[in-house]
Amino acid sequence: MEQAELIWKNGEFIPWEQATVHVLSHGLHYGTGVFEGIRCYDGEQGPAIFRHREHLERLHRSAQLYYMEIPYTADELATATRELIRRNNLGSCYIRPIAFRGYGEMGLYAQSAPIEVTIAVWPWGSYLGDEGKSHGIRAKVSSWRRISPDSLIPHAKASGQYLNSILAKTESAAAGYQEAILLDERGFVCEGSGENIFMVVDGELLTPPQSASILDGISRDSVMQIARDLGYEVRERDILRSELYRADEVFLTGTAAELVPVREIDDHPIGEPGPVTKRLQQAFEDALYGRDSQYLRWLDPITRIRDAAPAA
Repeated sequence: MEQAELIWKNGEFIPWEQATVHVLSHGLHYGTGVFEGIRCYDGEQGPAIFRHREHLERLHRSAQLYYMEIPYTADELATATRELIRRNNLGSCYIRPIAFRGYGEMGLYAQSAPIEVTIAVWPWGSYLGDEGKSHGIRAKVSSWRRISPDSLIPHAKASGQYLNSILAKTESAAAGYQEAILLDERGFVCEGSGENIFMVVDGELLTPPQSASILDGISRDSVMQIARDLGYEVRERDILRSELYRADEVFLTGTAAELVPVREIDDHPIGEPGPVTKRLQQAFEDALYGRDSQYLRWLDPITRIRDAAPAA
């Protein structure tokens, strides 16, 4: 992990090494935290954060679902993030805001434990590798099922819930695959360990619905919008595991992974990235880097320190 100089913590910019928490923080013991993964791209108009507002609004929704009140508005967090990127003099970077119950009370019902909020930024390349983005990855359907909405809240991006993804990811990696695909509690396709999933059949895009326990991905929403703008039909419906093996194309979407083709699932070959996947991948990257004017509304620009106007 490549360090930056500063982290924003509870309203202050502090050195990276000083961004610590107490060992009795509630979130460390019980997973009571929510977070986001966001990216800033050094694109055509300079550095800009992709769909910044939507990510921060989801952070607040996730917190509310777990009875946590974040003591900073989305606007305040957005301002802090832009300033943090400027102070670290970064162009392209990954952004990790997290809100969690800190030190002050132990036990399961700990409403008096303070909500701490931090934002970190650092350089981070392709999550599944540049080779994976170009030629596709090998994936394995995990023996672990995606968390059920009867037990937790799949629509919340909550820290403790990611133990489910860690089990699936570790299992797939140990078996020699680059990613896991989880089924929901009913046995239908849900998502990757950290990405949403799409398949292409006869030129049509299919993706699991909200009722399949997916995280309502912002990259997923972006790709669906782009696909429709390009004239593709996009349908949300339950997908059988066996349908993945027979798909013309399969790909994953997520902030860390971006858009990654899947060339093989459970040793069933899907093939090299197909024409629909490659077209959407290019269009998505054009949106990320500000090369397509119709999606500039998704970008929150950053003014670099060296580009800022001098003080009067």
